[in-house]
Amino acid sequence: MLAKNSPPVKTRHPATTQPLVRPRLLAVAAALSAATAIALLGPDSGLQPQRASGASLSQLGSELSAKQAQLNANQSKQQQLSSRLANLQSEIKNLSGQISLVQSREAEVQATLRVDRTKLQRARAALAEEQARAAQLRRELDQARHILAVELVQRYEQPQPNLVSVVLESNGFNQLLEQLQYLRNAQVQEQWAIRLARGAKAQAEAAAVRIGRLAGKDRQLAAAATVQANALQGMNQLLQSRQSALTDVRSAQQAALGATQARGAQLRAAIASVQAQQQAAERAAAAAAAAQAAAAQRAANNTQATTSSGAAAVPSGGWAIPAAIVACESGGQNLPPNSAGASGYYQILPSTWRLFGGTGPAAYLASKAEQDAVASRIWNGGAGASDWVCAGIVGIG
Repeated sequence: MLAKNSPPVKTRHPATTQPLVRPRLLAVAAALSAATAIALLGPDSGLQPQRASGASLSQLGSELSAKQAQLNANQSKQQQLSSRLANLQSEIKNLSGQISLVQSREAEVQATLRVDRTKLQRARAALAEEQARAAQLRRELDQARHILAVELVQRYEQPQPNLVSVVLESNGFNQLLEQLQYLRNAQVQEQWAIRLARGAKAQAEAAAVRIGRLAGKDRQLAAAATVQANALQGMNQLLQSRQSALTDVRSAQQAALGATQARGAQLRAAIASVQAQQQAAERAAAAAAAAQAAAAQRAANNTQATTSSGAAAVPSGGWAIPAAIVACESGGQNLPPNSAGASGYYQILPSTWRLFGGTGPAAYLASKAEQDAVASRIWNGGAGASDWVCAGIVGIG
């Protein structure tokens, strides 16, 4: 590998440089390396915790998905309940306005009813006066009729005196004057009795008409006031009943919303707990993977140590040189030039790149296939392993 600030690769001719080990020996060494790694890891190695962590992560992921679905359903239910509560609040507000309107109308009707009752009281007082006056007129009429009846009886029993008989029967001038005055007074009284009887009769008839009118008006006022009072009372009771029902429904919806919100808080707490467990499981899985990689690296190093000195590893992992060297050099990334100018997957200096047939000014600007070809020529079957500083770091070459 060509590390930062590493010296330029030595110029070797591919035809004159021999590999340190033959391909067959390299394959045997690779097989021994894999077998030794498996033996060193064993059934209780870091692979088992990784599988367990993977299963745990899968379970936690399923549980998290289920909790999230429940939380989504819970939030949807909260939205529905909130919408219903808003609608109920609007209905209660409208109903309160209607109740206020009915109560205002009821107050107006009550005021009108009080006025009507005052009028009714006046009408009843006038009716009582008319009834008393009618009774007085009836008494006067009875008196007039009695006077007329007495007068008629007297006329029937005693013949009506005339002027000749009065003159003949009088004993002197003074008695004559008295008898004439008596006749005049009798006629006046008779005319008065007739007028009294006629007036009393007319007044009694008029009083009867007024009494009928007052009685009818009394009945109309009482009936109208009763109808209005009953109608408003029924409307008020109906609106009050509906308002009470809506209030009960709103209380029930609020209780349901509170329970749903509490359930949502529980679900969020459960989701947070599962996420914490998931993160812990991911950290544990990462630690197990790191431990596995370290164990595999130690096993590879131990296997490399058991091979003959100077034996070189074979390219692997789709790379032109061993993958461990690539991982150490670039991490498998096509890196731009570092401070020393090395670049690309294999960290090749520009001078080495041109020396081994690379096109362009730097390795990272070429395709991976061309970088593989140049690295393969530098590697030269393992003879050029020392050209990469990382080869010594990972125990190759």
